[in-house]
Formats: sequence, structure tokens, C-alpha cells
Amino acid sequence: MSEAEKNKNNPLHGVKLKDILEELVKFYGWKKLANFVDIRCFMFDPTVNSSLKFLRKTPWARTKVEDLYINMIEDRSAKEELKARREES
Repeated sequence: MSEAEKNKNNPLHGVKLKDILEELVKFYGWKKLANFVDIRCFMFDPTVNSSLKFLRKTPWARTKVEDLYINMIEDRSAKEELKARREES
């Protein structure tokens, strides 16, 4: 099985951690993000760069952030699909 086939269903394939974090901050904001993922770099004087440093060194936190990103994508897709169905009716 080729790499392309392995990553076909992986929503994180080709997405940089920085892009994930920026998208989450844009969608939720730092305060809500800190409620979802309880880490200090999201709570006190948060910045993308300081958060990236921490997430790259802390696998459990990175996993939580990536899982939250996947959930956000799925929620967004479901809302868009529902909106499209309502517009068709």
C-alpha cells in the first residue's frame, strides 16, 4: 500500500500544526480553547509561537489539539450539510 493510500482518510495529512492551531484559535478563541485543552500556554498570555513550542514537545497535548481540530472539521461539515439540505427544501 502506498503512502497516498495510507493517508487518504487521514484529515491531518498535509496540515501543519501551526495551521491547525491558528484555525482553532480563529474558530474558538484562546479562552474556549483553554477550556477544551487544559494547558497553561492557552490560558496565560497565549501566543501561537509559545503554544507551538509546547505542543511540539508534549505529545499528549498535541493529540488533544489534533482531536479537537478533527471534531471541529466534522462539526463544520455537518452544519454545512444540514444548511444545504434546508436550502434544497
